[in-house]
Amino acid sequence: MQIAPLLGVIVNRASSMDRIGYLNHAPIEFYFRQSPNDFVVDELPLYEFSGDGEHLVLLVRKKSLTTLEMISSFAKHCGIKERDIGYAGLKDKHALTKQYISLPKKCEELLEGFSHPNIKILEKTYHNNKIRIGHLKGNRFFIRLKKVSSVASKMIDEALKDIELYGMPNYFGYQRFGINGDNYKEGELVIKGEKRVANKKLREFLISAYQSHLFNLWLAKRVEISRVVEAFSIKDASLALGLSESVVSELKVQKQPFKLVEGDLMMHYPHGRLFSFELGEAERFASRDIAPTGLIAGKRASRSTSSAGEIEASFDEEINADGSRRYAWIFPYDISSKYKSEDAHYELSFSLPKGSYATVLLEQIAQQEIRSSDE
Repeated sequence: MQIAPLLGVIVNRASSMDRIGYLNHAPIEFYFRQSPNDFVVDELPLYEFSGDGEHLVLLVRKKSLTTLEMISSFAKHCGIKERDIGYAGLKDKHALTKQYISLPKKCEELLEGFSHPNIKILEKTYHNNKIRIGHLKGNRFFIRLKKVSSVASKMIDEALKDIELYGMPNYFGYQRFGINGDNYKEGELVIKGEKRVANKKLREFLISAYQSHLFNLWLAKRVEISRVVEAFSIKDASLALGLSESVVSELKVQKQPFKLVEGDLMMHYPHGRLFSFELGEAERFASRDIAPTGLIAGKRASRSTSSAGEIEASFDEEINADGSRRYAWIFPYDISSKYKSEDAHYELSFSLPKGSYATVLLEQIAQQEIRSSDE
């Protein structure tokens, strides 16, 4: 096998999509429409609610509405400010979603007369504290794929087995980058002072899109490195990647598809403190005890060191916004699937940690860019 063809495939894919896959099968064709019938999201709460306290907690089902639109409806009905309503995360508009929100307890009687065609209150309880952004464990997804052939269904089965066994890269999904997928370009202009945006929230959104783009590019590079290390000899991989043979040989012995590099910043999984990876700890990653993180470029963010730092530096920029670290690799769990041959439908369910994208999992399966037919 020659090096150039594989690198060419990776580079070409990265040019149209910065979320390249790590699986080796051919692209799989299917039809995906992000709609309430085919895309269902259930929020997984971070903790059990106490059942007592000054905050009313509702489990709410919505469809064809953003989370903020749903909150606005409750705020208007109760005569309170939107900021008085707590929620853990934003849920897709073009989906049937369930999530928890908190309101002042005084709203309970007012909600007896609440009615909205796209909102239903399923449960209520109480809690001591307001729900805050990030106060969720993750989300459970149900997705229906259509126009799936019997051959494609078997390929999807195998891809899901690999994802369940090895996990997947934690890219930001296409939703992060706007309808045309290029919000990050405006963010770059804002960062460089070549574009002024008066609206603070819009400016922060555009900058965040550019930070996310840099993260995706870095992660795609690391996936590329891992694939080349797996595919070629130490000498050829060293020449192709510009890494020393000693570094490549250290990566070669690792069994997991995402190769850890000395100086990587790791976190205990699914949450925990940062620490620097040392050679010999790869088994802890394979056992899901720890996972690597990638840089969200910006102020006050920790940086990788050693060989990992050298790779990361190419995707680091001086940005006048807070930076952070994000899990580079995640482990979807509770995966189940069913193929309905009579309809050519493939139904799958799975859970992801907070901040991860179901559509990224679909892209890993398809080995190509996935966008809802509504986009």
